[in-house]
Amino acid sequence: MDWIFLLIAGVFEIGWPLGFKLAETTGQRLLWISIAVLCMALSGGFLWYAQKTIPIGTAYAAWTGIGAVGTLLVGILIFGDSASVGRMLSALAIVTGVIGLKIAK
Repeated sequence: MDWIFLLIAGVFEIGWPLGFKLAETTGQRLLWISIAVLCMALSGGFLWYAQKTIPIGTAYAAWTGIGAVGTLLVGILIFGDSASVGRMLSALAIVTGVIGLKIAK
C-alpha cells in the first residue's frame, strides 16, 4: 500500500510545476498558483506516509523520478516540448533507476 501512496505522491509532484506553468501562460495566475501549492502539500504528505516503511533514499528517488519523468511527458504532450531521442533515453534511465531501487534490497 505504501508504494501506492508513493505513486500518488509522485503524481502530485507533477502538479506543482504544471500549476506554475499554467499560472504564467493563462489569465488565471492565482488559481493555478493555489493548485500548485495544494499539489506540493499533498505530494509531501503522501511522501511522508509512504516513507514510513519504504527506505527514505528509495522513496525520495522514486518520488522525484515520477515527478521528473511525468513533468517531462506533460511538457511534451501539452506544451510541445522536444521529444528528442536523448531526452527519451534520459527519461528511460530515470525510470530504470527507480525500478532498480524498488527491486533491490
